[in-house]
Amino acid sequence: MLFNSFSFFIFIVIVVPVFYLLSHKYRWLLLLVASCFFYAFYIPAYLLVLFTIITIDYFAAIQIEKAAQKHKKKYLLLSLFGNLGILFFFKYYDFFANNLNHITSIFPFIKTRLLHLDIILPIGLSFHTFQAISYIVEVYRGEQKPEKHYGVYALYVMFFPQLVAGPIERPQNMLHQFHTEKKLNLDNIASGIRYILWGLFMKAVIADRLAFPVDTVFNNPGAGWSGLSVVIATLFFAIQIYCDFAGYSYMAFGIARLMGFKLMVNFRQPYFSKNISEFWTRWHISLSTWFKDYVYIPLGGNKVGQSKLFFNLLIVFLLSGLWHGASWTFVAWGLFHCLFIISYHIYKKCFPQIKASNAIATMVTFTAVCFGWIFFRAKNMHDAKLLFGGIFHFSKKYISILDDGTHGIRAGVLGLPVWSFMYCLFLVPVFLYLDYLVANGRASALKTKPLFVRWCVYNAIVVIIFLLGIFGFREFIYFKF
Repeated sequence: MLFNSFSFFIFIVIVVPVFYLLSHKYRWLLLLVASCFFYAFYIPAYLLVLFTIITIDYFAAIQIEKAAQKHKKKYLLLSLFGNLGILFFFKYYDFFANNLNHITSIFPFIKTRLLHLDIILPIGLSFHTFQAISYIVEVYRGEQKPEKHYGVYALYVMFFPQLVAGPIERPQNMLHQFHTEKKLNLDNIASGIRYILWGLFMKAVIADRLAFPVDTVFNNPGAGWSGLSVVIATLFFAIQIYCDFAGYSYMAFGIARLMGFKLMVNFRQPYFSKNISEFWTRWHISLSTWFKDYVYIPLGGNKVGQSKLFFNLLIVFLLSGLWHGASWTFVAWGLFHCLFIISYHIYKKCFPQIKASNAIATMVTFTAVCFGWIFFRAKNMHDAKLLFGGIFHFSKKYISILDDGTHGIRAGVLGLPVWSFMYCLFLVPVFLYLDYLVANGRASALKTKPLFVRWCVYNAIVVIIFLLGIFGFREFIYFKF
C-alpha cells in the first residue's frame, strides 16, 4: 500500500478516527492490526518473517535482563545471529552464491555449485532488522529496559508509518510513546497535514515526474547518449531520490503526528551541505547515526590514529553500501563516499588555511554526491562504466522517438515530450529554492500568518499536487532496501 495511493488515503481516514475513539488500553492493538494489514498488502506470508524477528528479540531481551553478566552476551549473539541470518538469507544469499560460483568456476576440479534461489526480498527488511538490532543492543548495554508487553514491542518494529522505509527508530524514542496516552490535538493534526502535503508534493509532483528521463538514460546506458544527457539524467536522479526518500520520511512523520507520535527527523536539506561529512549528518540521518553508534564508535571512532580512522571509515561505508543492496554497484557507491570523505580529511589536515566560500564548497559537495549516484542507480558495474564514459561523449544523442499511442511518431527529449522535459528542467531549481527556504527557516513563517492565508496556501498546494502529481505509479525507491 503506497502512501501516494487512494487506498492508503482510505486506510488512514479509517485508522486515525478509530484510534482516537478507542480507549488508550486498546490502541496498541488497533495500530498493530493496522500495521499487519498495511504490510500484508505486499506479500502476506512475509509477516511470518517479521514476527520471527520480533519473537526472537522479545525473548532475548528479557533473558539479557535476567541473566548473569557472563551469560548476557550469548543472548545478544543469539538475537544478532537470528536477525542478521534472516537478512543474509533473503537479501545476500544469491549475491554470495553467484560470486562464489563464479570464483570456483575458475578451478575445474571444484564441481560443487551453490543453488541460485531467486528469493523475493521482504519489503523494508533492512529497515526493521536494523531497528530490532538497535533495541537488543540498547538492552544489552543497559540503556533500555526490555519491553515486557509483546504486542507493544511488536508495534515498535511494525509501526506502519515507518515500517517499510524508516526512519530507523531507537527504542528510547518510540517505546515510551506507545505507553503514553495520546489526546486529540488540533496542532498535531495541522502539523501532520503540513508534513504529509510537503512529502506528497516531493514524491508525486517532483520525484515521479523526474523518473521518466532518468529511466530513459539509465535503463539504456549503451544508447550513445551525449555527455550533457548523462549529466542532466544524473542531476535529475539526485533530485528524484531525495524527493522520493525524503518525501516518504516527511509523510511518515506527518502520519505519525496525526496520532500524536513523533518520529525522528531523517533529512535536513542534505544538498546544501558544505562538505561530505556534513552531508552524512543531513542525509538518511537514522542510518548514518545507526552506523556511527553501533559500528564506527565501537571500532574506535575518531579516537584512533589516522590509518585506523581511515580503516574504520572504510568498514562503515562498505557496510552502508551493502545495506542498500546486494550488488557491486552499491559496494562501489560506498567505496566512492569513503574515498571522498578520506580525501576531505586529508585536505583539512594538509591545507587548514585554505577555506572555500560556502557557495563553492556546497557546489563541489553536491557535484561529487551526484557522481556517486551514478553507481547507486546503475543496474550493474558495466552500465556504470558506460554512464561514466558517456559523460565525456560529445555526440548529439538526446532526441528519442516517442509513440503518441495512436502510432503517430513525434520527437522527444530523454523519453519525454519537449514541453514535459522543459517542465522537468524548471522543477529542479524551483524545488531547490523551496528546499533552501525550508533550510533557512523561512517556510516556518507560514505558521505565523492568519488562518485564512494559511488555508489558502494549503489548498493551493493540494490543487498543485492533484493537477501535476503522478499517483500510484511507482513504489518508493527505498522500499526495495
